[in-house]
Amino acid sequence: MACTDHSKMTALPPTDFNATLSARDLAAIWHPCTQMRDHAAADGAGVPMIPIVRGEGAWLIDANGKRYLDAISSWWTNLFGHANPRIAAAVKDQLGHLEHVIFAGFTHEPAIQLAEELLRIAPPGLARVFYADNGSSAVEVALKMSFHYWRNLGSPGKTRFIALTGSYHGETLGALSVTDVPLYRATYAPLLLDPIFIAAPDCYERESGESWQTHSLRKLADMRAALERHAANVCAVIVEPLVQCAGGMRMYHPAYLTGLRALCDEFGVHLIADEIAVGFGRTGTLFACEQAAITPDFLCLSKGLTGGFMPLSAVLTTTSVYDVFYAEYTSGKAFLHSHSYTGNPLACRAALATLAIFRDEPVLERNRVLATRLAERLAPLADHPNVAEVRQTGMIAAVELVRDKFPRAEFPAAERRGLRVYRHGLDHGVLLRPLGNVVYFMPPYVITPEEIERMVDVAMAGIESAVA
Repeated sequence: MACTDHSKMTALPPTDFNATLSARDLAAIWHPCTQMRDHAAADGAGVPMIPIVRGEGAWLIDANGKRYLDAISSWWTNLFGHANPRIAAAVKDQLGHLEHVIFAGFTHEPAIQLAEELLRIAPPGLARVFYADNGSSAVEVALKMSFHYWRNLGSPGKTRFIALTGSYHGETLGALSVTDVPLYRATYAPLLLDPIFIAAPDCYERESGESWQTHSLRKLADMRAALERHAANVCAVIVEPLVQCAGGMRMYHPAYLTGLRALCDEFGVHLIADEIAVGFGRTGTLFACEQAAITPDFLCLSKGLTGGFMPLSAVLTTTSVYDVFYAEYTSGKAFLHSHSYTGNPLACRAALATLAIFRDEPVLERNRVLATRLAERLAPLADHPNVAEVRQTGMIAAVELVRDKFPRAEFPAAERRGLRVYRHGLDHGVLLRPLGNVVYFMPPYVITPEEIERMVDVAMAGIESAVA
């Protein structure tokens, strides 16, 4: 029997599972927040479509086995790592009992337990929980509930909302109405409500030598002037406490929230706190409002609520708001707003497991250590000639890239410098997704100090490449 001469055999090329899945995806799917042509570009400037098949802790693994450190918690949702065994076990257990039930006229224990737990840990005075599906839906609920409250009280002239410049609250029409990011808003402007935008207390805009607190307090004068003029027609003021995330990770001092709460009380308007992105430990406390010692009239929660496992959101409000809707059916005062998956049991179990981790482990204490390490590693960038500012609030940090440090001349948007950082990150196994020319970090809480080192090292090299 003749022997096979292996030296003359041609090796088969390895299978590129990423390419196979990517091709199938691009033939069938339209992705969010994406110019789909970017993924089809053949000139070397295209953006790869990366199929993820598995997650472990702070890492994502693609179809070819390459690992990516998730520096942005998969759009800010994943708190305790991908495939977290404790949360996964809770969802698996619930699957064997009840997957879903209509939430009008029916209830279930996971939703009851979750509402009780949210009210236990939330700022004092919040007493009722209304469930929805996602962050934008939660904002819609809060806007409608505030408007309907005033209508039920006999003040139908209150129809407008005040929001901050640079704000982002979602992309359904009501939420988009109180959003001030042109990239999302401009196209749909003819469809939107007519809010009143007031200059944000964005500390990136503070004067030379001015502290965050002084600047933030000074900006309250703009809000007072707006309320003096418009309060009779305003339902509520809506803000993202401490960090305006999608608007470029712009940050401000808690003193602004303290003063804003007082102004809303003085002029008789609601305060809506959109903590969808900043809640559940992101800013250093469980809720950002805690740092200002305030309770909003409406607290919107989502994203990290389920640890990144399931879509779920909640709007927490007060007894005084609830009571205005509590009447005979024929009065027409009921809040007739619904979502098919309201109070989904699987999502509620995921949320309960997530909150149990906060209860049972020193999460906030660990986060403070990690945040300090992140700050130390980013500090050298403050002197970079193309960095206008390095800023941080808790487990959120951002680096503002500019063409010239003085006087903060921006790169033209068409140059897409942030995209260069993104692609560099993917090439080197880190998922960074800059907001324009703002490179930011919002990692899962299970990230290690060593992984922070890797994350920042890759980002720094990506910044050098992007500004060259």
